[in-house]
Amino acid sequence: MKYLPVNEARQLPGLRLVLTAGVPGPWGEAAKYMLQHKGLAYVPVHQDGGGANTALRDWTGQTSAPAAVQDDLPPVSHWLDLISFIDRLSPHKPLLPQDAASKLQVIGLSNLIAGVDGLGWNRRLHMLAPLMGMDEPPEAILRLSEKYGWSDHALAEADGKLVDICAVLDRALAQDGDYFLGAVPCATDFHWAAFSGMLEPLPQAVNPMSEWMRTAWSNASDAVLAGLTSRLVAHRDMMFERHITTPLDYLED
Repeated sequence: MKYLPVNEARQLPGLRLVLTAGVPGPWGEAAKYMLQHKGLAYVPVHQDGGGANTALRDWTGQTSAPAAVQDDLPPVSHWLDLISFIDRLSPHKPLLPQDAASKLQVIGLSNLIAGVDGLGWNRRLHMLAPLMGMDEPPEAILRLSEKYGWSDHALAEADGKLVDICAVLDRALAQDGDYFLGAVPCATDFHWAAFSGMLEPLPQAVNPMSEWMRTAWSNASDAVLAGLTSRLVAHRDMMFERHITTPLDYLED
């Protein structure tokens, strides 16, 4: 994938999507999957994972990925705002249902995956643990640790939260239909497809990860892996077979 520098992309019209360059960051991958679902093209923009990203802050008011900008509209970066933003760009095949009860269900389930203290958040604590144990952690890791509320106490609680989240997701899939809402995919389906790799990475032929990243993503505990039920795995595999182009495209050209 060719990522444009922020200052170059900022001058362009159309849809630009800021992504962590060279890695399959699940928040960014989920946004990519949803845009693909809608048939929306975008220009990928470079973000340095854990970096200072001062040019990005000047443009979007924050330093993380993903962030989306359409023409001169305000930048959007929060996971829920991104869902609504994508639905506004293309209302067909909605990611959020129209009826309030179903919308509440989708937002709640996606929050367990992508929100603060959710699946991605707690797995990130696991991944930071070896580096935070160093005498002098790298500056980028220190930035991430502050962003994700790193502490020994938070790390100790992460496993229990992940097991609970997987149990709730598994129960939600135990209803009729292939998807979290039954007959058609919603935002939660794409979030689960993107974030499930943080528990058990997809095969190299599907997700061409570097060796160090695959190692970092493969350190889930036995308790967490036991919560990754056959139903959750089957749903993940189905999403990649039906809705997501593989192998994943994120390595820098």
